Amino acid sequence: MNRVVITGQGTINALASSAADTFEAFREGRCGIGPLDIRDVERLAIQIGGQVRGYDPQQEFNRQEISLYDRFTQFTLHAAREAISQSGLVFQGELAAQSGVILGTSGGGLNTQDENYRAVYEEGKNRVHPFVVPKLMNNAAASHVSMNYNLKGPSFTVATACASSNHAMGQAFNFIRSGMAKVMITGGSESMLCFGGVKAWEGLRVMSKDACRPFCANRNGMVQGEGAAVFVMEDYEFAKARGAEILAEVVGFAMTSDASDIVMPSRQGAARAISGAMKDAKINPAEVGYINAHGTGTTANDKTECAAVSDAFGAHADNLMMSSTKSMHGHVIGGTGAIELLACIMALKDGVIAPTIGYEEPDPECALDVVPNEARDAQVDVVLSNAFAFGGLNAVLALRRA
Repeated sequence: MNRVVITGQGTINALASSAADTFEAFREGRCGIGPLDIRDVERLAIQIGGQVRGYDPQQEFNRQEISLYDRFTQFTLHAAREAISQSGLVFQGELAAQSGVILGTSGGGLNTQDENYRAVYEEGKNRVHPFVVPKLMNNAAASHVSMNYNLKGPSFTVATACASSNHAMGQAFNFIRSGMAKVMITGGSESMLCFGGVKAWEGLRVMSKDACRPFCANRNGMVQGEGAAVFVMEDYEFAKARGAEILAEVVGFAMTSDASDIVMPSRQGAARAISGAMKDAKINPAEVGYINAHGTGTTANDKTECAAVSDAFGAHADNLMMSSTKSMHGHVIGGTGAIELLACIMALKDGVIAPTIGYEEPDPECALDVVPNEARDAQVDVVLSNAFAFGGLNAVLALRRA
């Protein structure tokens, strides 16, 4: 089995438009959630979100590209550019054939759908742009990354709701570990902060009108965000031979299904995924120092996740640090696990644990160390990243310090 390392990272999210600036925001405990600036926002009950602000696609793409790229694809390409540049890789010849793309998203080109449904049903237009279908399809971002960087190996998109990115990154890890690929571009993106996207989520009655406060006794729901994060994963021996800087090593991955309820999470399913990732990584629970939690800020998710962590770690659960960065950048749905992996890399590489901000009152059902409100300096050797999705789909990654 090949060892797998991360040699590039890139992002754009509600906190920042680069990985380095996102780390700084994590250290400061900065909040990127605020009033939404979208069409017809006054018709929404929920008017806050982790929106990417000050973004101008014309500064990054030409007119023809913009006609092909939905906002989620634009975010992906922005993050991929940063990640691949950092890695120093150029994909030509044999390397191009041995490299691919696996990305996660849930809504895909939802902005494009929203705009064109409005044009047809509200404005009465009888025609839409000929690129609507290639612009809205979920695999658009993966396809454009493969075309932009000459990646001729396995390329596809994973859509498993809020676990999409972790499932995608886990598959990329397995492709390299098994020898099916030498390099994989992976991560995820989402842009569902449009009228139709937010209105649909309102119907679930799980959204907060004021803030995301994971694990806090007075939490009152999740807050949507948008953005992307992309990583370069590659075979360790290949990275070492070319003198690449290694940001972290991916050492384990596990997936489980609750097989119980479409929206209510299962303690047992989450615990099996956490334990499975540690077993796959061949690590003892006592080696894990930090967990980036799914931590949505809903009553059901947070207490279920804390119970699952306690089940998987036993007495060591009290020694763990576990935080939810969704409190800062919002829940980026299919892209959220990728953005959260940045906090895992920061913990391993820089020895800084991102906080759970907005924490006001302890909840006895979430009685773990959730790193409240302020970042913490701490050296950790192994971290986990949790993702638990509607449909009972769970995916957990394990990483080790390089």
